[in-house]
Amino acid sequence: MLGTVLLLLALAKTASPSPASVASRRAEALKKLLEVFGMEDPPAPPTHFKQPPQYMVDLFNTVANADGVTKNPDILEGNTVRSFLDKTHSEEMRFLFVLSSVAKNEKILTAELHLFRLWPRVTDGPKRHHFCQVSVYQVLEKDKPDTPEGKKLVAARLVPLQTSGWEVFAITPAVREWTEDESSNQGLLVTVQGLGGSPLNPPPLLFASGGGHHESKKPMLVLFTDDGRRGASLPTAGSPDLKPQAPDLPAKMPVPKLGRSRSTRSLDRLQPCKRHPLSVDFEEIGWSGWIISPRGYNAFHCKGSCPFPLGGNMRPTNHATVQSIINALKLSEGVSSPCCVPDKLYSINLLYFDDDENVVLKQYDDMVAGSCGCH
Repeated sequence: MLGTVLLLLALAKTASPSPASVASRRAEALKKLLEVFGMEDPPAPPTHFKQPPQYMVDLFNTVANADGVTKNPDILEGNTVRSFLDKTHSEEMRFLFVLSSVAKNEKILTAELHLFRLWPRVTDGPKRHHFCQVSVYQVLEKDKPDTPEGKKLVAARLVPLQTSGWEVFAITPAVREWTEDESSNQGLLVTVQGLGGSPLNPPPLLFASGGGHHESKKPMLVLFTDDGRRGASLPTAGSPDLKPQAPDLPAKMPVPKLGRSRSTRSLDRLQPCKRHPLSVDFEEIGWSGWIISPRGYNAFHCKGSCPFPLGGNMRPTNHATVQSIINALKLSEGVSSPCCVPDKLYSINLLYFDDDENVVLKQYDDMVAGSCGCH
């Protein structure tokens, strides 16, 4: 996948005598680049400034460094995390999340309802309750959700009354039904009861709704999914070996001293195989309106010669060593010297707004050259 990105970036920047040809090549390259990121068209930027949910920002910072490079590939379940805000905007404990942006090939691994618990009501009576029971129901019939046949219990547990903050309820079975049959999505109903299911009127516990509370506290559905996309060019490295801030290499490899002047091109050919910076700037590409983080990343690229004999610092494979010997001894016609290519690849993560202005965190394999070797 990294090789595809490098070629497309080169095409997008290639000069041509004809301005129309330049525009056409750039458009074609960017379209192909979108395909690398699993999209047909770039999402439209939000119509007004929109703050992404803090949960998604924190998740991105946990999974990736500032350049978007994955710190630990085992943190995420699957390769996609989608967030959806409640669409009902009502004060009642009814919630509706529109899941039309979930692709048909995405496998729902885990679905979570995130509700912000407000500080408990101040009551005149004695404080006899320390816990209450919160139940989450899948609505089956939207006109009569309070009847037994109009709802189905999907999650329930005891919640303490004397604190505030986020509560998370696993509702995976309901969401899987909704993605299989969109018409079955009639939303969710949340009830608050005393221990043993006794009614509490008024309920001592309230959750922030989509109507009268700050956007940072609005009800949210979070889906962990997997779209089946995997890198195929190399075994993907787990995470940068030493420093989580960047996929670093060993120190610079020694460069042979030259006794006479050479052209720059000749010098490049004599440089040993190593990794070089390659900046991918999303603002320059024109994607900064919908990508939240990172603003760009260093893809790196591999360049240099693989001369005989191949030293251990060039990280050669056994095949490359044999090829180098055959090339040096001219044992077979048409056998070139080994090539300087990535031998370790890292994934990157994008945090972005989709077409429905939902915030998505997605991981892409094989996007950064972690190290280079002669192969």
